[in-house]
Amino acid sequence: MSILALIIKREFIAKVRNKSFIVMTFLSPLLMVGLAAFVGYLSTMKSDAKEIVIHDASGLFIKDFKNSDEYSYLDRSKESLASLKDSINAEKFEALLVIPKELDNKKLASEIKYISNESPDPDFVSDLESTIAKRLTKSNLEIANLDTLAIKNAQAIVKVSLSKASGEENVKGLNYIKVFIGAGFGYLIMMFIIIYGNMVMRSVIEEKTNRIIEIIISSVKPFQLMMGKIIGTSLAGVLQFVIWAIVGGILLTVASMFLGINITPPAAGMATNAIEGSSTMQLYANEFFKLPLLTLVISFLVYFIGGYFLYSSIYAAIGAAVDNETDSQQFLLPIILPLMLAVYVGFFSVLNDPHGAVATTFSMIPLTSPIVMLMRIPFGVPWWQLLISLAILFGTFFLVVWFAAKIYRIGILMYGKKPTWKELYKWLKY
Repeated sequence: MSILALIIKREFIAKVRNKSFIVMTFLSPLLMVGLAAFVGYLSTMKSDAKEIVIHDASGLFIKDFKNSDEYSYLDRSKESLASLKDSINAEKFEALLVIPKELDNKKLASEIKYISNESPDPDFVSDLESTIAKRLTKSNLEIANLDTLAIKNAQAIVKVSLSKASGEENVKGLNYIKVFIGAGFGYLIMMFIIIYGNMVMRSVIEEKTNRIIEIIISSVKPFQLMMGKIIGTSLAGVLQFVIWAIVGGILLTVASMFLGINITPPAAGMATNAIEGSSTMQLYANEFFKLPLLTLVISFLVYFIGGYFLYSSIYAAIGAAVDNETDSQQFLLPIILPLMLAVYVGFFSVLNDPHGAVATTFSMIPLTSPIVMLMRIPFGVPWWQLLISLAILFGTFFLVVWFAAKIYRIGILMYGKKPTWKELYKWLKY
Protein backbone atom coordinates (compact mmCIF):
# COMPACT_ATOMS: atom_id res chain seq x y z
CA MET A 1 0.00 0.00 0.00
CA SER A 2 1.31 3.42 -0.98
CA ILE A 3 2.08 6.12 1.54
CA LEU A 4 -0.81 8.28 0.28
CA ALA A 5 -3.26 5.40 0.73
CA LEU A 6 -2.00 4.84 4.27
CA ILE A 7 -2.49 8.52 5.12
CA ILE A 8 -6.01 8.46 3.63
CA LYS A 9 -6.84 5.34 5.66
CA ARG A 10 -5.43 6.89 8.84
CA GLU A 11 -7.40 10.13 8.40
CA PHE A 12 -10.60 8.26 7.55
CA ILE A 13 -10.37 5.91 10.54
CA ALA A 14 -9.41 8.77 12.87
CA LYS A 15 -12.48 10.75 11.80
CA VAL A 16 -15.05 7.93 11.90
CA ARG A 17 -13.82 6.67 15.27
CA ASN A 18 -14.04 10.12 16.84
CA LYS A 19 -16.76 10.16 19.50
CA SER A 20 -18.13 13.55 18.42
CA PHE A 21 -18.28 12.34 14.80
CA ILE A 22 -20.25 9.22 15.78
CA VAL A 23 -22.63 11.15 18.04
CA MET A 24 -23.36 13.89 15.49
CA THR A 25 -23.72 11.35 12.67
CA PHE A 26 -26.72 9.76 14.35
CA LEU A 27 -27.92 12.68 16.47
CA SER A 28 -28.07 15.28 13.67
CA PRO A 29 -30.83 13.51 11.66
CA LEU A 30 -32.84 13.08 14.86
CA LEU A 31 -32.48 16.77 15.67
CA MET A 32 -33.36 17.86 12.11
CA VAL A 33 -36.42 15.60 11.92
CA GLY A 34 -37.48 16.68 15.40
CA LEU A 35 -37.16 20.32 14.40
CA ALA A 36 -39.14 19.70 11.19
CA ALA A 37 -41.83 17.88 13.19
CA PHE A 38 -41.98 20.71 15.72
CA VAL A 39 -42.35 23.31 12.96
CA GLY A 40 -45.04 21.15 11.35
CA TYR A 41 -46.87 20.93 14.67
CA LEU A 42 -46.68 24.68 15.18
CA SER A 43 -48.06 25.26 11.68
CA THR A 44 -51.18 23.28 12.59
CA MET A 45 -51.86 25.44 15.63
CA LYS A 46 -54.24 28.26 14.87
CA SER A 47 -54.23 31.41 16.94
CA ASP A 48 -57.42 33.21 17.89
CA ALA A 49 -58.82 35.52 15.25
CA LYS A 50 -57.96 39.19 15.76
CA GLU A 51 -61.04 41.28 16.46
CA ILE A 52 -61.39 44.41 14.33
CA VAL A 53 -64.05 46.88 15.53
CA ILE A 54 -65.80 48.83 12.77
CA HIS A 55 -67.48 52.19 13.31
CA ASP A 56 -69.17 52.81 9.97
CA ALA A 57 -71.12 56.05 10.20
CA SER A 58 -71.86 55.92 6.45
CA GLY A 59 -73.45 52.47 6.59
CA LEU A 60 -71.98 51.59 3.19
CA PHE A 61 -69.18 49.21 4.05
CA ILE A 62 -70.14 47.11 7.06
CA LYS A 63 -71.49 44.21 4.95
CA ASP A 64 -68.37 44.10 2.77
CA PHE A 65 -66.05 42.91 5.54
CA LYS A 66 -66.11 39.12 5.84
CA ASN A 67 -64.71 37.17 8.79
CA SER A 68 -61.73 34.89 8.22
CA ASP A 69 -59.51 32.56 10.26
CA GLU A 70 -57.22 35.47 11.07
CA TYR A 71 -59.59 38.41 11.44
CA SER A 72 -63.06 38.88 12.90
CA TYR A 73 -65.05 42.07 12.24
CA LEU A 74 -67.42 43.54 14.85
CA ASP A 75 -70.03 46.16 13.99
CA ARG A 76 -70.00 48.82 16.72
CA SER A 77 -71.26 51.70 14.60
CA LYS A 78 -73.88 52.70 17.21
CA GLU A 79 -71.33 53.10 20.02
CA SER A 80 -69.40 56.30 20.66
CA LEU A 81 -65.95 56.71 19.15
CA ALA A 82 -64.52 57.78 22.49
CA SER A 83 -65.51 54.54 24.23
CA LEU A 84 -64.23 52.48 21.32
CA LYS A 85 -60.86 54.27 21.40
CA ASP A 86 -60.67 53.57 25.14
CA SER A 87 -61.23 49.89 24.37
CA ILE A 88 -58.32 49.96 21.93
CA ASN A 89 -56.12 51.63 24.54
CA ALA A 90 -57.14 48.92 27.00
CA GLU A 91 -56.26 46.35 24.30
CA LYS A 92 -59.71 44.75 24.37
CA PHE A 93 -59.66 44.68 20.55
CA GLU A 94 -56.95 44.54 17.93
CA ALA A 95 -57.93 47.70 16.06
CA LEU A 96 -60.67 50.20 15.26
CA LEU A 97 -61.69 51.08 11.71
CA VAL A 98 -63.39 54.48 11.59
CA ILE A 99 -65.44 55.34 8.49
CA PRO A 100 -67.01 58.82 8.75
CA LYS A 101 -70.32 59.88 7.28
CA GLU A 102 -69.60 61.91 4.19
CA LEU A 103 -71.79 62.75 1.23
CA ASP A 104 -68.79 63.13 -1.05
CA ASN A 105 -67.13 59.79 -1.87
CA LYS A 106 -63.87 61.48 -2.88
CA LYS A 107 -63.58 63.17 0.50
CA LEU A 108 -64.65 59.97 2.29
CA ALA A 109 -61.84 58.00 0.67
CA SER A 110 -59.23 60.22 2.31
CA GLU A 111 -60.73 60.38 5.82
CA ILE A 112 -60.98 56.69 6.75
CA LYS A 113 -58.80 55.85 9.77
CA TYR A 114 -57.35 52.61 11.15
CA ILE A 115 -56.52 52.93 14.86
CA SER A 116 -54.30 50.33 16.51
CA ASN A 117 -51.56 50.13 19.11
CA GLU A 118 -49.58 47.77 16.88
CA SER A 119 -48.35 48.25 13.33
CA PRO A 120 -50.71 46.31 11.05
CA ASP A 121 -49.77 43.72 8.46
CA PRO A 122 -49.23 45.49 5.08
CA ASP A 123 -51.17 42.75 3.26
CA PHE A 124 -54.10 43.18 5.64
CA VAL A 125 -54.11 46.95 5.10
CA SER A 126 -53.99 46.40 1.35
CA ASP A 127 -57.03 44.10 1.58
CA LEU A 128 -58.89 46.72 3.61
CA GLU A 129 -58.14 49.41 1.06
CA SER A 130 -59.18 47.12 -1.78
CA THR A 131 -62.51 46.29 -0.10
CA ILE A 132 -63.33 49.95 0.54
CA ALA A 133 -62.19 50.98 -2.95
CA LYS A 134 -64.50 48.43 -4.62
CA ARG A 135 -67.49 49.71 -2.70
CA LEU A 136 -66.68 53.36 -3.45
CA THR A 137 -66.12 52.56 -7.13
CA LYS A 138 -69.50 50.87 -7.32
CA SER A 139 -71.09 53.85 -5.56
CA ASN A 140 -69.44 56.30 -7.97
CA LEU A 141 -70.74 54.32 -10.95
CA GLU A 142 -74.26 54.34 -9.55
CA ILE A 143 -74.08 58.09 -8.96
CA ALA A 144 -73.00 58.52 -12.58
CA ASN A 145 -76.03 56.42 -13.66
CA LEU A 146 -73.83 53.74 -15.17
CA ASP A 147 -74.86 50.10 -15.30
CA THR A 148 -72.51 48.42 -12.86
CA LEU A 149 -73.57 44.93 -13.95
CA ALA A 150 -72.82 45.74 -17.59
CA ILE A 151 -69.42 47.14 -16.64
CA LYS A 152 -68.64 44.03 -14.59
CA ASN A 153 -69.61 41.78 -17.47
CA ALA A 154 -67.53 43.89 -19.85
CA GLN A 155 -64.35 43.32 -17.81
CA ALA A 156 -62.09 40.95 -19.73
CA ILE A 157 -60.26 38.09 -18.03
CA VAL A 158 -57.15 37.29 -20.02
CA LYS A 159 -55.31 33.98 -19.71
CA VAL A 160 -52.34 33.69 -22.02
CA SER A 161 -51.69 30.19 -23.29
CA LEU A 162 -48.04 29.24 -23.03
CA SER A 163 -46.51 27.00 -25.67
CA LYS A 164 -43.20 26.16 -27.28
CA ALA A 165 -42.25 26.70 -30.90
CA SER A 166 -42.71 22.96 -31.46
CA GLY A 167 -46.36 23.27 -30.46
CA GLU A 168 -46.00 21.65 -27.02
CA GLU A 169 -47.80 23.25 -24.11
CA ASN A 170 -45.64 25.13 -21.63
CA VAL A 171 -46.19 25.76 -17.91
CA LYS A 172 -45.77 28.73 -15.61
CA GLY A 173 -43.07 28.91 -12.98
CA LEU A 174 -40.87 26.28 -14.63
CA ASN A 175 -37.81 28.52 -14.31
CA TYR A 176 -38.24 28.60 -10.54
CA ILE A 177 -38.32 24.81 -10.44
CA LYS A 178 -35.16 24.60 -12.54
CA VAL A 179 -33.29 27.11 -10.38
CA PHE A 180 -34.28 25.43 -7.11
CA ILE A 181 -33.25 22.00 -8.38
CA GLY A 182 -29.82 23.31 -9.33
CA ALA A 183 -29.65 25.37 -6.14
CA GLY A 184 -30.29 22.23 -4.06
CA PHE A 185 -27.23 20.52 -5.51
CA GLY A 186 -25.17 23.70 -5.21
CA TYR A 187 -26.23 24.15 -1.59
CA LEU A 188 -25.07 20.61 -0.76
CA ILE A 189 -21.66 21.38 -2.24
CA MET A 190 -21.40 24.65 -0.32
CA MET A 191 -22.33 23.03 3.01
CA PHE A 192 -19.91 20.15 2.42
CA ILE A 193 -17.10 22.58 1.63
CA ILE A 194 -17.73 24.71 4.72
CA ILE A 195 -18.20 21.83 7.18
CA TYR A 196 -15.49 19.44 6.04
CA GLY A 197 -13.09 22.09 4.78
CA ASN A 198 -13.06 23.46 8.31
CA MET A 199 -12.52 19.92 9.57
CA VAL A 200 -9.39 19.62 7.41
CA MET A 201 -8.11 22.93 8.74
CA ARG A 202 -8.75 21.98 12.37
CA SER A 203 -7.01 18.63 11.87
CA VAL A 204 -3.88 20.35 10.54
CA ILE A 205 -3.91 22.90 13.36
CA GLU A 206 -4.34 20.17 15.99
CA GLU A 207 -1.43 18.10 14.73
CA LYS A 208 0.70 21.21 14.38
CA THR A 209 -0.10 22.35 17.93
CA ASN A 210 0.61 18.92 19.41
CA ARG A 211 3.92 18.78 17.51
CA ILE A 212 2.86 15.43 16.06
CA ILE A 213 3.49 16.86 12.64
CA GLU A 214 7.25 16.92 13.29
CA ILE A 215 7.28 13.13 13.57
CA ILE A 216 4.91 12.54 10.65
CA ILE A 217 6.72 14.87 8.27
CA SER A 218 9.97 12.96 8.75
CA SER A 219 8.41 9.93 7.03
CA VAL A 220 6.13 11.46 4.37
CA LYS A 221 6.18 14.36 1.98
CA PRO A 222 4.13 17.44 2.91
CA PHE A 223 2.14 17.16 -0.34
CA GLN A 224 1.21 13.55 0.40
CA LEU A 225 0.16 14.45 3.93
CA MET A 226 -2.00 17.33 2.71
CA MET A 227 -3.75 15.29 0.00
CA GLY A 228 -4.22 12.39 2.38
CA LYS A 229 -5.96 14.64 4.88
CA ILE A 230 -8.21 16.14 2.21
CA ILE A 231 -9.23 12.81 0.66
CA GLY A 232 -9.58 10.97 3.98
CA THR A 233 -11.75 13.72 5.45
CA SER A 234 -13.88 13.87 2.30
CA LEU A 235 -14.53 10.11 2.42
CA ALA A 236 -15.58 10.41 6.06
CA GLY A 237 -17.83 13.31 5.11
CA VAL A 238 -19.45 11.36 2.27
CA LEU A 239 -20.09 8.47 4.65
CA GLN A 240 -21.67 10.84 7.15
CA PHE A 241 -23.89 12.41 4.48
CA VAL A 242 -25.06 8.96 3.33
CA ILE A 243 -25.92 7.96 6.90
CA TRP A 244 -27.75 11.26 7.40
CA ALA A 245 -29.80 10.67 4.26
CA ILE A 246 -30.72 7.08 5.22
CA VAL A 247 -31.47 7.73 8.89
CA GLY A 248 -33.23 11.02 8.13
CA GLY A 249 -35.40 9.36 5.48
CA ILE A 250 -36.39 6.57 7.88
CA LEU A 251 -37.21 9.02 10.67
CA LEU A 252 -39.24 11.25 8.35
CA THR A 253 -41.24 8.22 7.18
CA VAL A 254 -41.89 7.08 10.74
CA ALA A 255 -42.88 10.59 11.85
CA SER A 256 -45.32 11.08 8.98
CA MET A 257 -46.83 7.55 8.83
CA PHE A 258 -46.99 6.36 12.42
CA LEU A 259 -46.97 9.54 14.48
CA GLY A 260 -49.27 11.49 12.18
CA ILE A 261 -46.96 14.52 12.14
CA ASN A 262 -47.14 16.73 9.07
CA ILE A 263 -43.60 17.77 8.19
CA THR A 264 -44.59 19.66 5.05
CA PRO A 265 -44.59 23.49 5.39
CA PRO A 266 -48.07 25.00 4.97
CA ALA A 267 -47.09 27.02 1.91
CA ALA A 268 -45.59 23.97 0.24
CA GLY A 269 -48.67 21.93 0.99
CA MET A 270 -50.95 24.59 -0.47
CA ALA A 271 -48.85 24.80 -3.61
CA THR A 272 -48.86 21.01 -3.98
CA ASN A 273 -52.61 20.83 -3.57
CA ALA A 274 -53.09 23.58 -6.14
CA ILE A 275 -51.01 21.72 -8.67
CA GLU A 276 -52.58 18.34 -7.92
CA GLY A 277 -56.02 19.77 -8.29
CA SER A 278 -55.40 20.94 -11.82
CA SER A 279 -54.57 19.38 -15.15
CA THR A 280 -51.14 21.02 -15.14
CA MET A 281 -49.75 18.41 -12.76
CA GLN A 282 -48.94 16.11 -15.66
CA LEU A 283 -47.33 19.00 -17.54
CA TYR A 284 -45.04 19.75 -14.62
CA ALA A 285 -44.10 16.09 -14.38
CA ASN A 286 -43.38 15.92 -18.11
CA GLU A 287 -41.23 19.05 -18.00
CA PHE A 288 -39.35 17.73 -14.97
CA PHE A 289 -38.40 14.49 -16.71
CA LYS A 290 -37.33 16.47 -19.78
CA LEU A 291 -34.65 18.19 -17.72
CA PRO A 292 -31.07 16.95 -18.22
CA LEU A 293 -31.21 14.97 -14.96
CA LEU A 294 -28.38 12.59 -15.86
CA THR A 295 -26.14 15.49 -16.85
CA LEU A 296 -27.08 17.27 -13.64
CA VAL A 297 -26.24 14.27 -11.43
CA ILE A 298 -22.91 13.58 -13.19
CA SER A 299 -22.02 17.28 -13.12
CA PHE A 300 -22.86 17.40 -9.43
CA LEU A 301 -20.41 14.59 -8.69
CA VAL A 302 -17.65 16.13 -10.83
CA TYR A 303 -18.14 19.66 -9.50
CA PHE A 304 -18.44 18.24 -6.00
CA ILE A 305 -14.99 16.65 -6.30
CA GLY A 306 -13.38 19.64 -8.00
CA GLY A 307 -14.96 22.28 -5.75
CA TYR A 308 -14.28 20.43 -2.51
CA PHE A 309 -10.67 19.64 -3.37
CA LEU A 310 -10.08 23.23 -4.47
CA TYR A 311 -11.38 24.79 -1.27
CA SER A 312 -9.97 22.08 0.99
CA SER A 313 -6.48 22.76 -0.34
CA ILE A 314 -6.93 26.38 0.68
CA TYR A 315 -8.25 25.31 4.10
CA ALA A 316 -5.24 23.00 4.58
CA ALA A 317 -2.85 25.83 3.66
CA ILE A 318 -4.54 28.13 6.17
CA GLY A 319 -4.33 25.45 8.86
CA ALA A 320 -0.60 25.07 8.20
CA ALA A 321 -0.02 28.82 8.29
CA VAL A 322 -1.62 29.51 11.70
CA ASP A 323 -1.21 28.13 15.21
CA ASN A 324 -4.84 28.20 16.36
CA GLU A 325 -8.38 28.63 15.02
CA THR A 326 -8.57 32.23 16.26
CA ASP A 327 -5.72 33.27 13.98
CA SER A 328 -7.38 31.51 11.05
CA GLN A 329 -10.40 33.83 11.05
CA GLN A 330 -8.57 36.56 9.12
CA PHE A 331 -8.04 34.12 6.24
CA LEU A 332 -11.53 32.57 6.18
CA LEU A 333 -13.46 35.58 4.84
CA PRO A 334 -11.87 35.39 1.35
CA ILE A 335 -13.01 31.76 1.22
CA ILE A 336 -16.60 32.31 2.31
CA LEU A 337 -17.23 35.36 0.10
CA PRO A 338 -17.03 33.50 -3.27
CA LEU A 339 -19.49 30.89 -2.00
CA MET A 340 -21.94 33.56 -0.86
CA LEU A 341 -21.48 35.47 -4.13
CA ALA A 342 -22.19 32.29 -6.10
CA VAL A 343 -25.52 31.80 -4.29
CA TYR A 344 -26.66 35.39 -4.93
CA VAL A 345 -25.53 35.34 -8.56
CA GLY A 346 -27.26 32.02 -9.05
CA PHE A 347 -30.62 33.13 -7.74
CA PHE A 348 -30.73 36.58 -9.33
CA SER A 349 -28.76 36.28 -12.56
CA VAL A 350 -29.47 32.69 -13.55
CA LEU A 351 -33.21 33.07 -12.89
CA ASN A 352 -33.46 36.22 -15.01
CA ASP A 353 -31.06 35.25 -17.77
CA PRO A 354 -29.45 31.80 -17.44
CA HIS A 355 -27.40 32.27 -20.60
CA GLY A 356 -26.49 35.92 -20.02
CA ALA A 357 -23.00 37.30 -19.65
CA VAL A 358 -23.10 37.46 -15.83
CA ALA A 359 -24.37 33.91 -15.29
CA THR A 360 -22.02 32.49 -17.94
CA THR A 361 -18.97 34.31 -16.55
CA PHE A 362 -19.53 33.17 -12.96
CA SER A 363 -20.14 29.61 -14.14
CA MET A 364 -16.59 29.69 -15.54
CA ILE A 365 -14.85 31.20 -12.49
CA PRO A 366 -13.56 28.19 -10.49
CA LEU A 367 -14.45 29.58 -7.05
CA THR A 368 -18.12 30.05 -8.05
CA SER A 369 -18.66 27.55 -10.89
CA PRO A 370 -19.60 24.54 -8.66
CA ILE A 371 -22.74 26.40 -7.57
CA VAL A 372 -23.61 28.69 -10.51
CA MET A 373 -23.07 26.07 -13.23
CA LEU A 374 -25.30 23.57 -11.42
CA MET A 375 -28.05 26.21 -11.40
CA ARG A 376 -27.57 26.76 -15.15
CA ILE A 377 -27.55 23.11 -16.20
CA PRO A 378 -31.37 22.61 -15.87
CA PHE A 379 -31.79 25.40 -18.46
CA GLY A 380 -29.56 23.60 -20.93
CA VAL A 381 -25.85 24.44 -21.08
CA PRO A 382 -23.79 23.79 -24.24
CA TRP A 383 -21.27 20.99 -23.83
CA TRP A 384 -18.38 23.22 -24.77
CA GLN A 385 -19.19 25.63 -21.90
CA LEU A 386 -19.44 22.73 -19.47
CA LEU A 387 -16.11 21.29 -20.57
CA ILE A 388 -14.38 24.68 -20.41
CA SER A 389 -15.76 25.29 -16.92
CA LEU A 390 -14.55 21.88 -15.70
CA ALA A 391 -11.15 22.35 -17.33
CA ILE A 392 -10.72 25.72 -15.60
CA LEU A 393 -11.93 24.29 -12.28
CA PHE A 394 -9.55 21.33 -12.23
CA GLY A 395 -6.71 23.38 -13.71
CA THR A 396 -7.16 25.89 -10.89
CA PHE A 397 -7.37 23.03 -8.41
CA PHE A 398 -3.96 21.67 -9.44
CA LEU A 399 -2.51 25.19 -9.39
CA VAL A 400 -3.94 25.91 -5.92
CA VAL A 401 -2.71 22.53 -4.67
CA TRP A 402 0.78 23.43 -5.87
CA PHE A 403 0.69 26.79 -4.08
CA ALA A 404 -0.97 25.30 -0.99
CA ALA A 405 1.71 22.62 -0.82
CA LYS A 406 4.39 25.33 -0.70
CA ILE A 407 2.62 27.09 2.17
CA TYR A 408 1.92 23.75 3.84
CA ARG A 409 5.56 22.63 3.59
CA ILE A 410 6.84 25.67 5.48
CA GLY A 411 3.86 26.54 7.65
CA ILE A 412 3.44 23.18 9.41
CA LEU A 413 6.87 23.52 11.03
CA MET A 414 6.52 27.14 12.14
CA TYR A 415 5.16 28.04 15.58
CA GLY A 416 4.47 31.05 17.71
CA LYS A 417 4.17 33.59 14.92
CA LYS A 418 1.07 34.69 13.08
CA PRO A 419 1.96 35.08 9.40
CA THR A 420 0.94 38.09 7.37
CA TRP A 421 -0.18 38.11 3.76
CA LYS A 422 3.29 39.40 2.82
CA GLU A 423 4.99 36.47 4.56
CA LEU A 424 2.67 33.98 2.86
CA TYR A 425 3.71 35.45 -0.47
CA LYS A 426 7.37 34.92 0.45
CA TRP A 427 6.67 31.28 1.31
CA LEU A 428 5.37 30.74 -2.21
CA LYS A 429 8.77 31.67 -3.64
CA TYR A 430 10.73 29.20 -1.49
